[in-house]
Amino acid sequence: MYLVLTLPVDALLPGLVKSLRDHPNLVLEAPPGAGKTTRVPPALLGAGFGEILVLEPRRLAARLAARRVAVEMGEPVGETTGYQVRFESFAGPKTRIRFLTEGVLTRRLLADPDLRGVGAVVLDEFHERHLEGDLALALLRRLQLSARPDLRLVVMSATLEGETIARHLGACPVLRSEGRLFPLTVAYTPHSAETLETRVAAAVERVLRDQPVGDVLVFLPGAAEIRRCQRAIRASALVLPLYGDLPPEEQDRAVLPAVPGQRKVILSTNVAESSVTIEGVCAVVDSGLARVARDNPWTGLPRVELQRVPRASAVQRAGRAARTGPGLVIRLYTEEDFLRRPEHDQPEIARRELAQLCLDLHAAGLRDPHALPWLDAPPEAALQSAEDLLHRLGALDRDGGITKFGRDLAALPLHPRLAALALHGGAEGIAAAARLASGNRSNSAQIESQLRRLMPRRPAQDLHKAYLLAFPDRVARRRKATELLLSGGASAVLANDAGVEKAEFLVALDIEERPDQGLPLVRQASPVEPDWLLELFPNQVTARETVEWNRTAERVDAVSALVYDQLVLEESRGAMPDPALASEMLAAKAVEAGLHRFADPDAIDALRNRAAFAGLDPLDLPAALRALAAGLRSFAELETCTRNGGLERALLELAGNGAQQRLNRLAPEWLTLPSGRKTRVNYTPGQPPWAASRLQDFFGLRETPRVGAAATPVTVHLLAPNRRPVQMTQDLAGFWERLYPQVRKELSRRYPRHAWPENPYNTSKD
Repeated sequence: MYLVLTLPVDALLPGLVKSLRDHPNLVLEAPPGAGKTTRVPPALLGAGFGEILVLEPRRLAARLAARRVAVEMGEPVGETTGYQVRFESFAGPKTRIRFLTEGVLTRRLLADPDLRGVGAVVLDEFHERHLEGDLALALLRRLQLSARPDLRLVVMSATLEGETIARHLGACPVLRSEGRLFPLTVAYTPHSAETLETRVAAAVERVLRDQPVGDVLVFLPGAAEIRRCQRAIRASALVLPLYGDLPPEEQDRAVLPAVPGQRKVILSTNVAESSVTIEGVCAVVDSGLARVARDNPWTGLPRVELQRVPRASAVQRAGRAARTGPGLVIRLYTEEDFLRRPEHDQPEIARRELAQLCLDLHAAGLRDPHALPWLDAPPEAALQSAEDLLHRLGALDRDGGITKFGRDLAALPLHPRLAALALHGGAEGIAAAARLASGNRSNSAQIESQLRRLMPRRPAQDLHKAYLLAFPDRVARRRKATELLLSGGASAVLANDAGVEKAEFLVALDIEERPDQGLPLVRQASPVEPDWLLELFPNQVTARETVEWNRTAERVDAVSALVYDQLVLEESRGAMPDPALASEMLAAKAVEAGLHRFADPDAIDALRNRAAFAGLDPLDLPAALRALAAGLRSFAELETCTRNGGLERALLELAGNGAQQRLNRLAPEWLTLPSGRKTRVNYTPGQPPWAASRLQDFFGLRETPRVGAAATPVTVHLLAPNRRPVQMTQDLAGFWERLYPQVRKELSRRYPRHAWPENPYNTSKD
């Protein structure tokens, strides 16, 4: 029997009731231990507001709160006060205060859109910003602004930015309660390289040693850490686990008072952050960690990240220690670490997959999610991914309207995938959905029993086909022994091939992204026959004609493939490829192989430089190769076409009509000298054109040669008979006049057999 104490929130109750008579909405900020969860709902009922619904973020909180309120009323649960969570209900015809988890309210709104008889809805611990809580608030606010202006909404939290919520609710009043009941000592610990379980064990033993009475509540990230800490703690106290997937009777062992003289150590996930007081707790050991679920909006794959809890959660956890007397919290991290943490977590609506939310909205007749008054609007990418999945499950038709099957899915308290599995698979599908919903835990029998009562009659598919119909976007093909290629294009690793040892194709039932550990991990899979994909998803299977490079034969081959999403089911190679695709790939591979296979790179560079000097557009080498590759499929054929200047000719042909003539006129490749010899004109980017030949070849040439539209002088390199430069000049006439006499003397002495006329305009041969 609980002793009914006066709690801080009691002083606010008259003002709270009066405020709700004047205004439809209210925000209540009250710290842990103030009594808001157990005292506000009865006050609303006593004030005549009708049936009271109280939304709790977790099943444990709903059960404990209902139990506490019922005891304070002197009644058993299920009379005036009851609760309803997924697959469990304690309520009756007299129930007027009903504690619900958030998803249960959504289903009630689908069945009774006007919430007939409900006078007020209380959203408790709203700071946790669960996806279902945000949806519930949006639906309730929409209802209040339309058919039910008399509906009262109360948003409560211990750590909430109340003014933000108040603005969203029409600038409603904000009430604040006083602080916690008893003083709290906060102790931090220095950084340590020891394992988490070692540090937890040391902190627990310290508390049990230094504090002679009271229980210890330890916050840990998950069930795995709880099990390790259970093994590490060497204490005479009763060590009990507490997490969401435990059966209710095991949760009760942790939260109900122990036998006299027996101390408890409760190892809990964050389920104990938001619940009514756990009697007897005098100390909290906080790891500062939690596992947070996120979903990739592009792949739809879930992942669970281990992360530091925000300051708001740390405050919530600490408050558990000072509810019934002075308390102690030992944070297994430094004070600096605490101060650097963000104030709140990112709302789930910004990081979770939204198929359930979108299905619920369609079932409520709301095809446009943007029409709802969201506190934070859902991301567009996540909405689109959710709609795509619902289409593939058959929940939506081509026009985006909900189907009869979609309504059947929405009526089941399961994710749409698992609901589809249950509906398609008959008795086996129901059992499989229950196992997956429970995480293969012992309470799957209870879930299965509930589902059987809700299930409409339908013809049953083979279980493996039902798995495929429920997870159509997670088909995979075995690439190696444990490596899979997913139909979305990504790779994954198969952790356990039990049941799929011989399967080439399979569907991933339990898969999780592991950003810090490599490829996604498939923990559970079911075999798939490729023919099933054609049978069940004919619109997703397409014939694809592509080309592929045969590296050995250096040619393009045709590849004909049957494809499901991005996953190849079967393919054949070697036929004649599509000419356009073949020429495109052949040209690309030629560029990769390098010009030396098909032309003289120096000659191509020289041609490009001439074109640039002449003012032509840049010569497009890939386009020229594509032009030459038209109708071809191999390097051997292309080499034949590019032989003897074929590539250079193709480049000029692409440059347009008259390109060759313009190039010859403005950037000639050769100069014919008075000696009759030809010398190449070199066009180097950023430099004047230049040409080199023996000095004697220039005898008879009075002026410097000029090229281009601007008559640019060519820099002539005058060479001695040994081909070494004697002079470089752009003023040939000046050279003849000023420098040649001296050069003549030196060269005639060194090369007496050559003719060195006094008059350089003499064109006689040497």
